Amino acid sequence: MITVHHLNRSRSHRILWLLEELEAPYEVRRYERNQKTNLAPPELMQIHPLGKSPVIEMDGRVISESAAIIEVLCAAYGPQMIPPAGSDAHVQHLELMHFAEGSAMPPILLNLYVGTLGDAGAPLQPRIEQQLDSHFTYMEQILRPSGHFVLDQLSAADIMLSFPAEIAMRLGRRADFPQLADFVERIHARPAYTSAFEKGGGD
Repeated sequence: MITVHHLNRSRSHRILWLLEELEAPYEVRRYERNQKTNLAPPELMQIHPLGKSPVIEMDGRVISESAAIIEVLCAAYGPQMIPPAGSDAHVQHLELMHFAEGSAMPPILLNLYVGTLGDAGAPLQPRIEQQLDSHFTYMEQILRPSGHFVLDQLSAADIMLSFPAEIAMRLGRRADFPQLADFVERIHARPAYTSAFEKGGGD
């Protein structure tokens, strides 16, 4: 049995969605953000020193970092979701697994944090907007005609990139990035996505 330490309104939803797609056995331990600070509760630090989510427990190991968790789960339950090693598709898979957190998320987080500063953050906003445009445009351009990022079927890269794609839509960029909008609509329509949403607590 896999245990997912799931924080509400967080990127750990991707892990629940993947597990539903893989039909792997798991249980959810849900944690609530502090309503005033929006931070994760201290209880998560008892699971992992960083006190962040997602974290899973599997085969006696505590595993953190979304991309690492997805790689481990796909190796165990869904090797079809990762392209064959040595292929061009596998190289792109590796790039995008790292891109999702290493490149796409920093401007998203900066936009979130700087937005709380009001006028004090205004000088930074043009650069943040430029970076958001750059990263969302890249994602829009690399989507395949099939509507997926690497393979012509759901893959690990789709799971990882779902979060920044959803953020683009939450920022009101549907008209600017119609292919990303279609991607988000398709993943939201998947039964496994809906099931993960419900098991995660509906937020």
